[in-house]
Amino acid sequence: MLKLFEIFNKKDYIYIFICLIFIIGQVWLDLKLPDYMSEITTLVQTEGSKMNDIILNGVYMLLCAFGSLAFAVVTGYFAARLAATFSLKSRKKIFNKVLDIDTQEVKNFETSSLITRTTNDVTQVEMLIALGLQLLIKAPITAVWAITKILNKSWQWSAITGVAVVVLLGVIISLMIVVVPRFKLVQKLTDKINGVTRENLTGIRVVRAFNAEKYQEDKFTKVNNDLTNLQLFNQKKFAIMMPIMYLIMYGVTLAIYFVGAYLIESAGMADKITIFGNMIVFSSYAMQVIMSFLMLAMIFMILPRASVSAKRINEVLDTENKIISGTFDGETPEKGTVEFKNVYFKYDDADEYLLENISFKANKGETVAFIGSTGSGKSTLINLVPRFYDATEGEILVDGINVKEYTKEALNNRLGYVPQKAVMFNGSVNYNIAYGENGKEEVSIDKIKEAATVAQASDFIAKMDNKYETNIAAGGTNVSGGQKQRLAIARAIARDPEIYIFDDSFSALDYKTDAILRKKLKEYTKEATSLIVAQRIGTIMNADKIVVLDSGKCVGMGTHKELLNTCPVYKEIALSQLSKEELENA
Repeated sequence: MLKLFEIFNKKDYIYIFICLIFIIGQVWLDLKLPDYMSEITTLVQTEGSKMNDIILNGVYMLLCAFGSLAFAVVTGYFAARLAATFSLKSRKKIFNKVLDIDTQEVKNFETSSLITRTTNDVTQVEMLIALGLQLLIKAPITAVWAITKILNKSWQWSAITGVAVVVLLGVIISLMIVVVPRFKLVQKLTDKINGVTRENLTGIRVVRAFNAEKYQEDKFTKVNNDLTNLQLFNQKKFAIMMPIMYLIMYGVTLAIYFVGAYLIESAGMADKITIFGNMIVFSSYAMQVIMSFLMLAMIFMILPRASVSAKRINEVLDTENKIISGTFDGETPEKGTVEFKNVYFKYDDADEYLLENISFKANKGETVAFIGSTGSGKSTLINLVPRFYDATEGEILVDGINVKEYTKEALNNRLGYVPQKAVMFNGSVNYNIAYGENGKEEVSIDKIKEAATVAQASDFIAKMDNKYETNIAAGGTNVSGGQKQRLAIARAIARDPEIYIFDDSFSALDYKTDAILRKKLKEYTKEATSLIVAQRIGTIMNADKIVVLDSGKCVGMGTHKELLNTCPVYKEIALSQLSKEELENA
């Protein structure tokens, strides 16, 4: 948990110091109250005492009480400010970390878990900071200070207080042993309930189409009941704490007065008033000690879950980013080239290579396509260029420079990437097409419209109510799959990159739209290099070079006609989609 406090800066630590000063002042004022109370008790029972002296001590008590209140308000303000600052910075840090770590590391965390860690887990630690600064610091100071004031009053009273403290600690420790292990389960079940809810919302059409509402309800009910039952168990155990605390507190008061009555009865007449005053003071200080442990008990109710949450947050923040940005962002010896040199790739936890000995070069203005059966490694290969993953062995060069040498920004500015699954963001059509930064000037509306026209998106945009200002829902739920793909292609075109990467980005388009789009795209991007992953032979048959993959190995490379004669795998794929006559006339 201590690692999280690295989020605080110098100014925040000044606030913590201010809180500490005001808490010490508050404790001092609280502990002065019994002194004035004792003085009033003595004055009342002493003949010849003046009313003014009694009133003056009463005024001092009021001033102490209001001063303590004022200090508590100031402490509460700074504690709340620090807690809010922590939430702001920690959420930002988690978000930036997730953006920064590589694709493979992100997959170690489920989406629902990352959401929980960014929201619920941060809130748990925030609550601990807000209350901890007020109670966790105040309680020990109050307890130690109060104990030093009562040690010389009476060993009998001190023994009563000591026994009460030992019993309190026993109760708290016993509860921690029982409850703490279950708090980790609480957060995991929170992840699970978020996951089930998210799964249901994202797959709502499939759920309804297959009449699976009852199944989803039962699935949610089970997870919800598991979480509820676990929370009930924890809360029931914590519910035991407060009655025991109050029982001990009032029991100590009764014991002090009982022993006090015995001491007063057996004392001489001259000492009775002194013992009575000491009893009043001691009972007040004993209550301060007990209340201090009550405050600690409140913290211990929050601490276990906050501790678990802090560890979960640190798991994200401590995740090592294996893809390190380079330093190169200058002029390159080549423009628009991509070269693979004996590239091998496998996942960290895999035994076998997913890609083996891949070598090819795409020159400026060329279109290089990749085809193969499902699972042959096409998308993995293309994802090595923008460094979603790094090659295990070999080199990948962009414009003659190893991709590992580029800064991430410089590399991405050279690329226009269209993913296999088109991603839309909540915002207008303009916003989605002009999305992101490319190190150039802001994308103009004319450029957006030009990109939409090339991507064959202008026709359906024109039919929308607000044209280019029409809002696209998060995930693009209010547009079709083909429309999303065309908008994603327009987004890449609007960047004017040197290299286009299309990861099976034409699959949702009909054949007519696909053919028109590729023709317009070829004309518009004739100076740029295009890397295309596709399942359709029709999409890639006019490419300058086709790379055929089979089980991660390159089994053929050449033009469409060359591969029909030299590569059985390519010919088999082609014949499964087109007839011999269509292939011969292509």
